[in-house]
Amino acid sequence: MTHPHMPPLVLDAAAVARHLPSVDVVAALRVMFADLGRGDAIQPPQTLTLLPGEAGDFITYLGAIAGARVFGAKLSPYIVTPGAPIITAWTTLMSMDTGQPLLLCDSGQLTTERTAGTTALAVDCLAPAGASVLAIIGSGKVALAHLRHVLPLRTWREVRVYSRRLNGNAERQAEWAQFAPNVIFAESAEAAAMGAEVVMLCTSSGKPVIEAAAIAPGALVTSISTNVANAHEIAPGFLVGAEVYCDYHATTPASAGEMKLATTDHSWSSDALRGDLAGLVAGTCARPSGGKPVFFRSIGLGLEDVCMAHAIWRVATH
Repeated sequence: MTHPHMPPLVLDAAAVARHLPSVDVVAALRVMFADLGRGDAIQPPQTLTLLPGEAGDFITYLGAIAGARVFGAKLSPYIVTPGAPIITAWTTLMSMDTGQPLLLCDSGQLTTERTAGTTALAVDCLAPAGASVLAIIGSGKVALAHLRHVLPLRTWREVRVYSRRLNGNAERQAEWAQFAPNVIFAESAEAAAMGAEVVMLCTSSGKPVIEAAAIAPGALVTSISTNVANAHEIAPGFLVGAEVYCDYHATTPASAGEMKLATTDHSWSSDALRGDLAGLVAGTCARPSGGKPVFFRSIGLGLEDVCMAHAIWRVATH
């Protein structure tokens, strides 16, 4: 246990990047979601606070993990400027034993890693055991992180990627080929998804980036969040004909754009959720039947941020 009077460790982005290769992100998240499934972790809803004078906002992500004896919060501001907005993120980790701060760390890279790691855990739980064709829509750092974390989970015969930014960009294509020599750069999102067992949507788009008709029965589609209001990477109506899962059933439906729109516009209900990651890891919810497309949506949980901060703190102090 850390001495109660020790000052908190402060890690900037460079320090976090040095320690991150020593963290098994998916394994850490698996333990955390198991804690959540047993009731040994608490996940309050995230909160959005508007800054005065329309100067921006900040989202607060909270979480407490009894197994690790820590709790904390990530603050992610969106600050309006005459130019591009300023977006940062910092996490405070506290001891559940002493009530003292343990860590203050830049959460930029940790957010990328926990987002991709959560998707990877969902892929491991929901994708067919024999899945061999992977499609990724998007090509930024979040998409690359998704690829890194998902590669070890199945024997991928083919990895297809679609992004307008990859077209004709030999340097970016070479970066992808370093991780997946069998990568294919598709001409469209639909061409990438056709026949793929797993389709990961890894964009910052606020509107659909793929036609739902390209998704085959039994295929898994994963989607992440962005700052755009009611953001949805696939049409909300897709949920009506899919088997739907999320990161946490108690908070995600009220925040995820396509779930909110599916509820208001397509008579979908969160009661139709088949389960969440806590239930999947704990084995308390049904797995996909294989007869319908499968949809997994994550919004980013405070528990994921606390989990990652704790993992970095352990590496940095042990």
